Amino acid sequence: MEEPEPGAEAAAPPGLRSLLPPREFLGSRKGQLLLAESVLSFIIFICYIASSAASFMMAPLLEFLLALFLFFAYASKLNEKFKGLYWPLTDFLRCVTAAVIYFAISIAAVSKYNDGASKAAGVFGFIATIVYAIDFYITFNDLVTFLKQGSSESPEERKSEDEDSDSDSD
Repeated sequence: MEEPEPGAEAAAPPGLRSLLPPREFLGSRKGQLLLAESVLSFIIFICYIASSAASFMMAPLLEFLLALFLFFAYASKLNEKFKGLYWPLTDFLRCVTAAVIYFAISIAAVSKYNDGASKAAGVFGFIATIVYAIDFYITFNDLVTFLKQGSSESPEERKSEDEDSDSDSD
């Protein structure tokens, strides 16, 4: 029987463990929000499948898949590799639309349907609305900070760039 090399224990074992997100990301605010959004969307999806309000099941399914995709995209740092897609804006729009949609279908599920699964989906939908609202508030603050950094050039610098251009668009 071979004895393991001293450095072999430090390496991550291959297999399913390599698919798990890093602990730093799970401990971050963004990681926790995306995980909460994924779990809540999945619970709401299951509740709508079991209820008489099955027509509402598509919205939680799509939000679950989008939150799961962004969870693994941020965990594997795809946002740093693919610069063509503006990730904070995409995340902001996803959160705003999810909050509005969850709020609307939760009101409909609680007020129109009488079975317990619809009521549970509605309550979890209201909780998901709050989680998505917190996420889009934080993402909006990050977006504003980024836009302020992008427009930090002084007007004199912009004017000198305009004067130096060879364009005759006037």
